[in-house]
Amino acid sequence: MSQTLQAVRGMNDILPEEAELWEQFEDMIRDWLRAYGYRPIRMPLVEPTPLFSRAIGEVTDIVEKEMYSFEDSLNGEKLTLRPEGTASCVRAVLQHNMLYEGPKRLWYQGPMFRHERPQKGRYRQFHQIGVEALGFAGPDIDAEQILMTARLWDDLGLEGIRLELNSLGSVEERQQHRAALITYFEQHADQLDADAQRRLHSNPLRILDTKNPAMQALVEAAPKLMDYLGEESLKHFDGVQAILKDAGIHAHVNPRLVRGLDYYNLTVFEWVTDQLGAQGTVCAGGRYDGLISQLGGKPAPACGFAMGVERLLALWKDQGNQASAVTPDVYLVVQGDAASRFAFRVAEELRSSGLAVLHHCGGGSFKSQMKRADGSGAPLAVIIGDDEVAAGEVTLKPLRDAVEQKRVALADLAEAVNNLIFSTEDDDGSV
Repeated sequence: MSQTLQAVRGMNDILPEEAELWEQFEDMIRDWLRAYGYRPIRMPLVEPTPLFSRAIGEVTDIVEKEMYSFEDSLNGEKLTLRPEGTASCVRAVLQHNMLYEGPKRLWYQGPMFRHERPQKGRYRQFHQIGVEALGFAGPDIDAEQILMTARLWDDLGLEGIRLELNSLGSVEERQQHRAALITYFEQHADQLDADAQRRLHSNPLRILDTKNPAMQALVEAAPKLMDYLGEESLKHFDGVQAILKDAGIHAHVNPRLVRGLDYYNLTVFEWVTDQLGAQGTVCAGGRYDGLISQLGGKPAPACGFAMGVERLLALWKDQGNQASAVTPDVYLVVQGDAASRFAFRVAEELRSSGLAVLHHCGGGSFKSQMKRADGSGAPLAVIIGDDEVAAGEVTLKPLRDAVEQKRVALADLAEAVNNLIFSTEDDDGSV
């Protein structure tokens, strides 16, 4: 007997009970984003590999170690499963000339792919909600994106999430800081681990994001980018902080917050929690004013963020949330050949009136069908036998209260079902 095939490690099935929680979460997300004027966009899962190497940076963990890249066997094109969404979104905006009519607020959702060691909150196929505002230059849009995420945490009832904030300044300011970092770390080369030595001259800013405990004191004493920011960068950062302060949002300024992608400038932020172990970042983003021109477009400002769906849902569940039970309004019980044919007409008429109907299929005794009806959670069973068919009627049996069953003409069935369902909900006080 052949061995049962399993899912690829780090790429998980989402089973019905869990998927219903995802759908509930996604419904809230759509309403939340619509309230801020963001419109949906959908991009391919597969993109040209150079898109990510140009956008994210050649000397990043994502490009160097984590991308699922391959060569198209038909034409030799180098392709990659998208590891993040911003580069794809900007590519789509440029390809379709979407900024011609003015700034755009866009959002997307879906799977991303990175070849990492799977652990709680970090998977090889993971899902993100991405939000991008393109064509907006001022600190107001940076602050609005932070405020809107704070509102989402409130809508979800999440606690224990804190905001970390930093500014990466301009390209010129980062170059000055970069030179200072290289000089500093060269003076302490004996304390650098292998990753830091490899990045010393290619991307020293990423050394500041090290998780190596042995290097924490060295990194803490390193030159701070904030000391190299000019008047315009400081003014932008002060503008963001002023709006957040007025809105009552506390932000911890973290000078070591650099993000893992090279395209960021000015404002960067992360929402983090201590409740998910090592994978504590649930939402992160910032401004990326140079990316549009870097990918071949006319220079334009932009900023955005992404949320890890798996991490947010884990946090949501840990704080006591669960999916609302999904139950049908009616369970259709059928006995007899004529009834089996007639039942399809009944089911479709009920669905046409807006009711959810679970039609029993696969045969079985009346007793076993009623047991399935009770287990479905439906408040009502509609019973059809050959004698009901002959009379053009059905039997309506309440399953959750002591109301007597009754015969109902097919023409009156939808109204009778609605009356029973809503009268029961009113009695329970749930409507």
